[in-house]
Amino acid sequence: MKNQIFSGAFLFILIILASNWSTEAQTCKPSGKIRGTNPPKGQCNRDHQSECCKKGKLYTTYTCSPQVSKHTKATLTINGFQKGGDGGAPSECDNKYHSDNTPVVALSTGWFNKRSRCLDDIIIHGNGRSVKAKVVDECDSTMGCDADHDYQPPCPNNIVDASKAVWKALGVPESDWGEMDVFWSDA
Repeated sequence: MKNQIFSGAFLFILIILASNWSTEAQTCKPSGKIRGTNPPKGQCNRDHQSECCKKGKLYTTYTCSPQVSKHTKATLTINGFQKGGDGGAPSECDNKYHSDNTPVVALSTGWFNKRSRCLDDIIIHGNGRSVKAKVVDECDSTMGCDADHDYQPPCPNNIVDASKAVWKALGVPESDWGEMDVFWSDA
């Protein structure tokens, strides 16, 4: 009888430890920091309330994002994908600019997953509505504060950076565009 109780307790402890290991494996921790520099005059596009790096400020970087599920929580931000917009260079997936009237997004580095979602559709749920958008770019969570990144800080690891078409489709008033909590999934 004592052996059964001991075996049961041992099994219970083993299950608890295994679930903690599983949870730990799913977390995404910062991978480092970069020190900001002031952008040269006129070099940081402030469209859509974009932040410019500040000299000496430390910015957290990530090589991962939270685990993707059928209902992945994210922060929706606004980005310009047209030439001259705050998105900077052409989109990474197809080396093209995209109309801001087209539902397109950039995903944080971990979710972009080395281009594995390039030109795939995702479904974004927010404000009581849903919209399908095409992944065309990466919102770089590993680097920033340089010319290649328009002197903007690295993206947090949970960003869906969306064109104005996505915000319109979600029915968000233009005065509220900037940042909001959403859920997304692969289409």
